Amino acid sequence: MDWVTDLPPGGDRSYNSFLVVVDRLSKTPVFLPCHKDYTAMDTALLIWNRVVSWTERFTNIINDRDPKFTSALWTNLFRLFGTNLSFSTAYHPQTDGLAEKMIQDLEDMVRRICAYGLELKDCDVFSHDWCTLLPALLPQHSLGKDLVEIPPKASSFKGMLDKARKNAVRCIEDQFEYAKDKWEKSHANPELKLGNLVLVSTTGFNNIKGLKKLKDFLVGPFVIKALHGENAV
Repeated sequence: MDWVTDLPPGGDRSYNSFLVVVDRLSKTPVFLPCHKDYTAMDTALLIWNRVVSWTERFTNIINDRDPKFTSALWTNLFRLFGTNLSFSTAYHPQTDGLAEKMIQDLEDMVRRICAYGLELKDCDVFSHDWCTLLPALLPQHSLGKDLVEIPPKASSFKGMLDKARKNAVRCIEDQFEYAKDKWEKSHANPELKLGNLVLVSTTGFNNIKGLKKLKDFLVGPFVIKALHGENAV
């Protein structure tokens, strides 16, 4: 998470900043309008009310060394949640730069909105500044930038489908091998020898008197007098 500050006042509360929170797993960003003078407590409440509701709890937070993020209140609060706090600077080699890249894209999008003035008016003459238009940037940012680029959400969903398909194939193969081993252990081919007594299947016999539905499946026993291969006598 990181801040974008010093923006023109926007919204009903004249916000001049917004906080960017990016989920590292799904790459989903959240844009939270706020004020530059927010304290650590204000930021914690903002995270609690707007982010924790859909992420349950954080296992790790990566942010810069802003005084809000290094304060005793912030560190002790997330220590109670069991959250690991990682502090970094932009483009630090130990981080993935995810929030920094997201902020660059957002700043460019907000800059283009502000380039047309502090307020935009639609056909009904309602005013819209950068703050009220900020929620519309989220789905636009989630779309692919090029015609051939897959949107992040679609790419993430495709990855889950691929994993599910591979897991299903692996489970089917494992079940097939298990059934094969179980069959081979319980259905070993008997070794036929001269003089053995065997039962003969009547499946291919059509000259047996009586109703076919009531005939015995096996008849015998018969004595083996000659062998013709492994299974024919």
